[in-house]
Amino acid sequence: MLVYQNKYKTREQAKNSFFWYIENFYNTLRRHSALGNLAIVEFQNQYLISPK
Repeated sequence: MLVYQNKYKTREQAKNSFFWYIENFYNTLRRHSALGNLAIVEFQNQYLISPK
């Protein structure tokens, strides 16, 4: 979907766009089995909210 919404003039622009998407969007929403099938944001919120 990202590719079809943008027209890139150079490969470098495309690489930067893909990198941003993966690091800032996909990885934060993807569920991780090592975190009990929680997304990173959910895991962090759970940790920050829970009393120690």
